Amino acid sequence: MRETKQQSKLRVVSLGGVDEIGKNMYVFEYEDDIIVVDCGSIFPKEDMLGVDLVIPDVSYLVSKRKNVRGYLLTHGHEDHIGGTPYILRQVPAPLYGTKLTLALVDLKLKEHRISGIPMMVVQPRDTVKLGKFTCQFIHVSHSIAGSCAIAITCPAGTVLFSGDFKVDYTPIDGDVIDLQTLAALGERGVMAMLCESTNVERPGHTMSELKVGTTFQRCFDEAQGRVIVAMFASNIHRMQMVIDSAICHNRRVCFIGRSMINVSNVAMEIGELRIPEGWLVPQEELDRYPDENVLVLTTGSQGEPMAGLTRMAYAEHRRLQIRPSDMVIISATPIPGNEKFISRVINQLYRCGAQVVYSAMESVHVSGHACQEELKLMHALVRPKYFIPIHGEYRMLWQHAELAESMGMDIRNIVIPEIGQVIEMTEDSLALGEQVPSGTVLVDGLGVGDVGNVVLRDRKHLSEDGLIITVMAIDRDECKLVSGPDIISRGFIYVRENEDIIDNTRELVREILADSDLSGENWPDLKNRIKDEVHRFIFEKIKRNPMILPIILDV
Repeated sequence: MRETKQQSKLRVVSLGGVDEIGKNMYVFEYEDDIIVVDCGSIFPKEDMLGVDLVIPDVSYLVSKRKNVRGYLLTHGHEDHIGGTPYILRQVPAPLYGTKLTLALVDLKLKEHRISGIPMMVVQPRDTVKLGKFTCQFIHVSHSIAGSCAIAITCPAGTVLFSGDFKVDYTPIDGDVIDLQTLAALGERGVMAMLCESTNVERPGHTMSELKVGTTFQRCFDEAQGRVIVAMFASNIHRMQMVIDSAICHNRRVCFIGRSMINVSNVAMEIGELRIPEGWLVPQEELDRYPDENVLVLTTGSQGEPMAGLTRMAYAEHRRLQIRPSDMVIISATPIPGNEKFISRVINQLYRCGAQVVYSAMESVHVSGHACQEELKLMHALVRPKYFIPIHGEYRMLWQHAELAESMGMDIRNIVIPEIGQVIEMTEDSLALGEQVPSGTVLVDGLGVGDVGNVVLRDRKHLSEDGLIITVMAIDRDECKLVSGPDIISRGFIYVRENEDIIDNTRELVREILADSDLSGENWPDLKNRIKDEVHRFIFEKIKRNPMILPIILDV
């Protein structure tokens, strides 16, 4: 009797984007074909001192780089495309996304001098074939143009990846979320859905972007001087809405901040942002216009220290400072962890005498993510057999799983994923597979992955307790001290007011040297002894633990 061939399983693994908001990266693997959805980054945590960016660990993809058929990008936010320059160096493959998304990625690749990566622009409802995968892009509403969900079909079945979305019936561009295609997918049958969970804790519906437009019109009516709007550079639809309001009020438009300038230039080049000729002016020419005829669009809505709004507020910007007649609109809500930075900037703006409008006072921002009722609509339309909540901290994933169960889904068909945990599925089975290499890679300047736990621990130590350097010159041949020891303090104590501690430390090191063998082969032991005894002395004196760094010069 001939045996029937056992059906292969679809393997899904999150390399980022679960138990966190950001760093989104999801791998779909069927037999010898791999596709990757999104390639994001995340801002460093407070204890990651000096780190610029955090990206997913892609060791698993590196080991199977020949099987990677392409990257599918849902939209152009940093938490979905921020890792592309670093990851494509290791695992190059074609990129698929909408016009704005790929234009923003292309800007990043050019900055990093990466070339030769094929980029395929897709339109909503377009289908691409990658190995045994057939992938259809489906338009959704979000806070950036060109956002898509993706229906991924392979011989094992169809999976819907929601991307970031909300259900906005009155979007700025008039292009409503494609509910028809989502419903048609549900009719044909969806094996699994991976759906974002960012706003699952919020009941009801997310407000329409039109609500923000009404607020802007009122603010422009009331403004007597310059209007300065701080917002995410990627929110092209809102940017267009602000610019339209400014032109209606006879205000020239100026962009401030590197990302604001870069993104607006890209958006204008591809036709996503439209500014009539003569209305856009460089910052060097702003003084030619009266304050009541000026709109400034800038970065800094999250209180970033080097962003445009922060530098204006603290009079550190080379051309613009905040004036008492200015109206400053912060069109964003704080990303968790950024609240104190924004509060400092708002307080400083008030010190400058400006009129400040922010989310606690007016509807100057709406979320781009679905609340509970919109998530329920997605579940009702798609009706997946299996459900995997993604894009959220663990409590959000858990609550999204409960929401799915409340809509009749069998709890046994719901999996809350962990980073690096393989989920295997067919139409008839859902199971956990092995754990693949995963985690985070830290980007510091031009260094990628060279900052690890030991380096971060040392940076934390230095930031908290400072540094003492003991420098001495020893004649290796004569085995005698030639000069020193000199004591250098950085971030530990103010030397002029604590000369007794410095003198006593110097004397302690001198005694250690007098009691030690100064031949070169014993210097490693000598350094350790100096480090230990100086540490013990300092702690006994003032109960501090500075980093001790002995330096021996061979003369």
